[in-house]
This record gives sequence, structure tokens and C-alpha cells, in this order.
Amino acid sequence: MSVQSTTAPPAPAGRPGKAAPHEPSLRSRLFRFESLAAPYAYIAPFFLLFFAFGLFPLVYTMWISFHSYELGSDTEWTGLDNYTWLFTSDSFYNALWNTFTLGVLSTVPQLLMAIGLAHLLNYRMRGRNFFRVSMMMPYATSVAASTLVFAQIFGRDAGLANWLLSLVGLDALDWRNGDLSAQIAISIIVIWRWTGYNALIYLAGMQSIPQDLYEAAALDGASRWQQFVHVTLPGLRPTILFTVVVSTIGATQLFGEPLLFGGVDGGALNQYQTLGLFMYQQGWAFGSLGRAATIAWVTFLLIIVLVLLNTALARWRDRDTEGARR
Repeated sequence: MSVQSTTAPPAPAGRPGKAAPHEPSLRSRLFRFESLAAPYAYIAPFFLLFFAFGLFPLVYTMWISFHSYELGSDTEWTGLDNYTWLFTSDSFYNALWNTFTLGVLSTVPQLLMAIGLAHLLNYRMRGRNFFRVSMMMPYATSVAASTLVFAQIFGRDAGLANWLLSLVGLDALDWRNGDLSAQIAISIIVIWRWTGYNALIYLAGMQSIPQDLYEAAALDGASRWQQFVHVTLPGLRPTILFTVVVSTIGATQLFGEPLLFGGVDGGALNQYQTLGLFMYQQGWAFGSLGRAATIAWVTFLLIIVLVLLNTALARWRDRDTEGARR
């Protein structure tokens, strides 16, 4: 009877045993940490600036809106008193209506003219680059400089606008103290400054439309106008939605032009006082920062509602168009 050995057989030659796992070096650990942390380090400056100058002022403004915060006095919690005051104030609804009318008077002609100018600049012509650069000159001009120049143009006694009206036999207008006339003058300033900017955006959108669509439409006998309606405008829908949203936000925040044109009161009877002017008046003319913060937050919520409304209308229109095609 044989006896089995309890000792393990020796390892075969040429096949070393399994080595114990060694601990990674400090250099490899630092390299791994750097590869993991580098993306967060690259985006950290944006988030730090956003929290410092975006999120924190927004939250702090909301906190101030629930307080009675006067310049030179202590802060006192008032709850919804500022919001109650705002929604029962005739001045707020006047500023809201003026913001709406100025937005319509300035945004609609501005975007229509921008599409027309972009359509012309999309054709091959002499000096096309010069005209494209010229479109940006009003946008590059400061709000203060352009508004002060237009304030002289719309002067009551020696303004260029009244001189042009006299050539066609019309009476001179008191542009600053009028109601509709003042809003038209402010709208012209906004149109002059932003039309070229939007035209270049539309031009970039037009150049992204495939030329094959225009060639196919021309072979089918479509005129230039039919090509514009059935090829250019459908291809510009995303760009038009973008400009409408941005212009709506800008119209809601309209401040510099009416301030420099007629002061913080927006005319003798507040006939063109916007929400921005109303907020500035409450905060710095009357010293009520709590009420000014309330107006700021209501304006912010109004902008969100308008943007969502524009987006919903655009999607609804696209859905109806796709259904009609089917």
C-alpha cells in the first residue's frame, strides 16, 4: 500500500509563481487624479462666475423681494406685501402695457426688415462684404451715443424729423411728450440698432440652406418670390424662432433707450415708462429696493412665460405644417 505525500509539488521550471500585487506609485496616482479632475477644472471658472454673478444675485433678489428694504434703513420681513402692492398698482400695469407696445412696435418691423436685408445680401453683388460689415455698425455703436443722436433728430423745435414732416405739409410733433409719437421714436432707435444684427443671423441661416432646393424649385418654374416663401422661410424657421425669443427678451428688458430719451419717469405722464424704468424708479429714485426686487422677479417670470409661449407656438405651427404635408 502506497503512502501519498502531503507536500506540494515543486513549481515547474520556467513558470514563476504569482507575484504579490504592488502598490501604484505616487506619480501614477497623481496622473490618474489629474485625468479625472482636469475636465472639472476646465469648467470650474464658468460655474464659479455663474454662481457669483448669476445665481446668487437671482436668489438674493428674491429674498429681498419679501422684505421692506429701504436705502439707509434696516431690512424688515413683509412677506407678500410687495407683490400685493405691485399687482394693485396702476403704474405697474401702465409700465407693462408700454413694454408690450414698444416691444411690438420695435420687434415686428425689425425682424421683417432684417429678413429682407438678409435676402438681398444673400445674392451675389458688388461690395457684398462691405454691406455685410455695415450691418454691424449700428450694433457696435453704444446705446448712449445712438439715443442722444436720435433725441436731437426727434427734437421739437429744430429736429430733422419735424423738418421732414414740414416738407410734406404736416405739423411738427412734440416727440418726447407725446404718447404714440414718443413710442414710435424709441422704436425707431431700437430698430436702427438691432436690424443689422438680426440680418446677419438670418444671412447665416440662409447660407445653410442647400442650393439644391433652390435649383429644384427653379426647374419647377418657381419665381424668386415663390422660392423665398416656399424654400427660404421654411429653412429659416429655427433661426426665426431664435431671433423672436431673443428679441422678446430684449423688448421686455428695454431700458437704455427710453431712459436717455425722456428720463426715468418715461415722459411727463409715464407714457413710455417700461418695466425696466419702473424698477429703476422704485429702487433708486424712491429708494425702495424691496419693491424694485419684486418688479425684477416679476419681469423674470414674465420673460420665462413669453419664451415658453413662443416655443409652444413654434412647435404647434411645425406640427400643423407636417400634418398638412402628410
